[in-house]
Amino acid sequence: MVDEDDVRRIAATLPEVVVDVDGGGQLKVTFRGKLLAWTWLERPDPKGPRVPNPSVLALRVAGQGEKEELLASEPEVFFTEPHYDGYPAVLARLGAIARDELAELITDAWRLRAPKRLQREVGL
Repeated sequence: MVDEDDVRRIAATLPEVVVDVDGGGQLKVTFRGKLLAWTWLERPDPKGPRVPNPSVLALRVAGQGEKEELLASEPEVFFTEPHYDGYPAVLARLGAIARDELAELITDAWRLRAPKRLQREVGL
């Protein structure tokens, strides 16, 4: 079982990644201002505001194909909601995902944003 502290530790291994918690309690992992992963903002009441759910992490993925593959492969770990329809991100239950798998997904999200030159320099 992993938690937001594991997310912070994994993100800290990647060059130029910033981990921040905004005033509303939402964890955000960014590379040069672009989101890689973030705390899911859940809407418990359909007419109410979205609130951070620290047990779920949204992760940027390469595209719809990868998103669908993850959703089909481990439905107990990955899910989505209408808010993310057409958006290249998947929601992951931190209590169900393995640390190695989470590290791979965060690193893959970093690769989507980091220049190839930087990736070569650091061997990622």
